[in-house]
Amino acid sequence: MIVSKQIVLLLIGSLAIVNCEYSLKLSTNDITVLVDQTKNFDLLLNGFVNSAINVTFVKATEGIKLADLNPSEILINTENQNNENESFPIEVLGKKAGHLEVETQVNGEFQNKKDLVLRILVANNGTLIYVSIVIGWIYFAAWSISFYPQIWINYKRKSVVGLNFDFLALNIVGFIMYSLFNVGLFWIPEIQKEYSAKYPTGVNPVLLNDVVFALHAVFATTIAIYQCFIYERADQRVSVTARSILGGFLAVILISMGLVAGDVILWLDFLYICSYIKLAITLIKYIPQAVMNYRRKSTIGWSIGNILLDFTGGALSMLQMMLNAHNY
Repeated sequence: MIVSKQIVLLLIGSLAIVNCEYSLKLSTNDITVLVDQTKNFDLLLNGFVNSAINVTFVKATEGIKLADLNPSEILINTENQNNENESFPIEVLGKKAGHLEVETQVNGEFQNKKDLVLRILVANNGTLIYVSIVIGWIYFAAWSISFYPQIWINYKRKSVVGLNFDFLALNIVGFIMYSLFNVGLFWIPEIQKEYSAKYPTGVNPVLLNDVVFALHAVFATTIAIYQCFIYERADQRVSVTARSILGGFLAVILISMGLVAGDVILWLDFLYICSYIKLAITLIKYIPQAVMNYRRKSTIGWSIGNILLDFTGGALSMLQMMLNAHNY
């Protein structure tokens, strides 16, 4: 009989613990609001509380003048909780253009969970937001199409004479590095977890269009390289200088992979190294073609469409950044 009473008490205690469990999250973690206008989001409570909890929204110091939250503090107790799932509305007032992060304190302690971090973007002009989006898609299209004028010229001429092989070699390696970075952060859960652990309040920087562009760039560059094997190419080949540079990049990659295998760095760090290699290649890849054009005193075999589309994409990308800088 005593044993059965102990079991009953244990079950009651367990149920009490379960009933005390609750979870908090925000209805959105990212909100965009215009200056002098308001937007709303909700604090969502799941489960019952058995004692009062105090939820406070704390703005980063540099963001104090950018936006106001009303209320900035919510007291939840058994009296104002009617159902297991409750929502508490909060209003955001934009005051000055900029970006700020709001962290959540529960009973005086910061909660570093991603679903309790709010990122607020305050913009000057709503129209510019949509103009920026349109410009972004235009330069994405321009950069994506830019590969094909060169492929078409090679096909029409049945020749790749005038197309610098160093440019192609650097380009394919650069886009492979870019693809590794994007695919890793977008599709591999383990790397996403490493990113979340390293940047608890950060947003994954890779979007689907980044992955599509990178993989498409590898595909299109591979076609151009294939043309170099089947069409006339004269005595063109990858130079010793380009081979040395690519050999240096290969050494960096192999060493980095060894460091990952030895648990010295994370796979996320390896992907960032890949992205730095892509950046370095972007800075130098056009130089061999420019030197070749200068020496030949000719651009025959080199597509002006490629350059115009690449230039258009780059110019629109910079325009988008300037618009965003003004708007935010």
